[in-house]
Amino acid sequence: MANTPVYNWPPMNTRKVIGKPLKRLDGPVKASGRAKYGSDKKFPGMLFATYLGSPHAHARVNSIDTSEAEKIPGVRAVHVITGPGKEIQWQGTEVAAVAADTEEIARDAVRRIKVDYEVLPHFVDDANLSAAGSHGKAAGEVVQGDPDKAIQEAEVVSDGTYGIPIVTHCCLEPHGCVISWKGDQVEAWPSTQFVTGWAGTLAPNLKVPAANIHVLQDYIGGGFGSKFAPGAWAEIGAILSQKAGGRPVKIFLERNMELEIAGHRPSAYGNIKIAGKKDGSITAWQSSTWASGGFPGAGSPPLPYVYSNIPNQRRNHVSVSTNIAGSQAWRAPNNQQASFLTCSALEDFAAKAGVDPMEVFRKNLSYTPRAELYGYQLDKAAELSEWKKLWKPRGSQTGALRRGLGMGVNAWGGGGHACTARTTINPDGSVLLEMGTQDLGTGTRTVMVQVAAETLGLQPNQVKLVIGDNHLPPGGSSGGSTTVGGVSSATRKSSMNALYKLFDAVAPAWNVQPEQLEAVDGQIRVKGTPGKSMTWAAACKKIAPGSKIQETGANEQRNPMGLNTAGVGGVQVADVTVDTETGQVRVNRFVAVQDCGLIINPRLAESQCYGGIIMGISTALLEERITDNETGHMLNADMEFYKLAGIRDVGDIVVHLDIREENDKRGVIGLGEPPAIAICAAIGNAVANAIGMRVPHIPMTPMHVLNTLEGRKA
Repeated sequence: MANTPVYNWPPMNTRKVIGKPLKRLDGPVKASGRAKYGSDKKFPGMLFATYLGSPHAHARVNSIDTSEAEKIPGVRAVHVITGPGKEIQWQGTEVAAVAADTEEIARDAVRRIKVDYEVLPHFVDDANLSAAGSHGKAAGEVVQGDPDKAIQEAEVVSDGTYGIPIVTHCCLEPHGCVISWKGDQVEAWPSTQFVTGWAGTLAPNLKVPAANIHVLQDYIGGGFGSKFAPGAWAEIGAILSQKAGGRPVKIFLERNMELEIAGHRPSAYGNIKIAGKKDGSITAWQSSTWASGGFPGAGSPPLPYVYSNIPNQRRNHVSVSTNIAGSQAWRAPNNQQASFLTCSALEDFAAKAGVDPMEVFRKNLSYTPRAELYGYQLDKAAELSEWKKLWKPRGSQTGALRRGLGMGVNAWGGGGHACTARTTINPDGSVLLEMGTQDLGTGTRTVMVQVAAETLGLQPNQVKLVIGDNHLPPGGSSGGSTTVGGVSSATRKSSMNALYKLFDAVAPAWNVQPEQLEAVDGQIRVKGTPGKSMTWAAACKKIAPGSKIQETGANEQRNPMGLNTAGVGGVQVADVTVDTETGQVRVNRFVAVQDCGLIINPRLAESQCYGGIIMGISTALLEERITDNETGHMLNADMEFYKLAGIRDVGDIVVHLDIREENDKRGVIGLGEPPAIAICAAIGNAVANAIGMRVPHIPMTPMHVLNTLEGRKA
């Protein structure tokens, strides 16, 4: 066999497929409606399941009677989830479930279930730390340097309070699955971010080996960190199927329960003091923060964010437990909160010092882990946003319509996860690439095919890809922006391993060593000898009759062999107009400058930035989980009152990917999360710049803006 392959990425100037803006392979089937999601699945005899959720935020179940529900024609299974004596800690807790021939029958049956509750005291006001009492748990003070002395000696001290509320995932395809039993075997079609690992998490609850659970998924309608584990719905669906004789059960959360219990991003609030000099140099940071991720509470965001090496610091944090369902990872967990709190405080310090905030961010770059990178990005963001032309000092504008600019920063890891790809080359020239991964809509399919085509010297349409099956070689979970680094590296290695086996079969035809061959433009040829070449199809006929070449390649997180790495940063600038009479905030332009490593497909990379920014704008302007303090109920658990941004809300988005050669040489780095981080910070700062006052809490709704302008705290 040829020597061990060299897996390095080809140089930028020699790439034929990698780096090209191919349209995503699944675009046509999605745009035409032919793509089938788990929630679209239909099978003969399929039952429909629905839940009875607790109407109370805190209660104990005294008794439950399902007899009336069981008598309804068409009801095939009833399961009690939270039985007598069990305590409920949030509204929407699953109490019972019904599987029936139709959704209407299942809903009717749920309404017939009688539950006697003992209602207990609840607490849901996470924004009000003074009311938390025993619901708050202090993490302990952290002190670096001498913050008291630094603050006392400072020429400028800013002091502000900032808050970012709980935001739900609001996945357009709710959490759930279709699941059925066949003897001791289970088949499942979930909506998941971890096809390979889904069965292993569910198996102990069903008391079957993980190998007995077959998981299949073609497409997923949103996850953002909330769909790794099967969730209670998968176990409940399986129990209902078993009770119904193995018939497939479709169990997806209805919209109200999706918003109430399927996960959210924790809140974060803080009183932050920054001290420094009149020229904008920062010398001290002091913060008292609190946060809630529902009943489990929430830890402190990483503060101060990016500017983490401020020499004198005091940090205190309180985790607040509330009677709402727990949080789930949400597209860069804890980073949005950290960016908003930190960048808001930095902007306020700049205003107090009378210095352009762009200069304050630049002057203190030595406190960041990558000063050169952020320096370049600040300059580029200033250029693209026309900062020097458009920025005006806070409080200098008059009139009803006021324009403001604000900025924020991000950071993220994004190293490739562990996974394995399998490449098969057949004697007829066909190529099959397989992995048990998933495509969340980010373009994973397209990226994998581009890498295989580049490696084998083929066109993308010559590579067939199969994913979404846990019987295939294992794929990692799609979280932490680790997917593209993992799948691209594993694909590169498996394709290269298969190609070198093909070289072994072809080399004797020219009496050369296998390592003297290369695959370019649909041909296998001798390096430096253009006359010695044959087509890909002719080369594949050299494979021994009746056999095929099949090789695997794995990305191991501890040894990526230079194919992927971690660590990116970005700078974002928002340009907004605020109507001071109505409180309406309109985004004119949003600029994102993003470090990104080697880009396999720039179209998809830009798409990730656009998607993250649109999500962030939605959060900054509209989104908030509104919970009634008296009842503990979520008041906006529907798509009418839980607002999401539309195309008219997002303005003009400008993305600059930092594809300098020094970044390309770092290898592939994930890009799903970092562009979503700094939007709330940038928009919050832009609004403060426009109206001359800090709106302390996201979202920047007309109510919050007008309350700030009128000096109200409501």
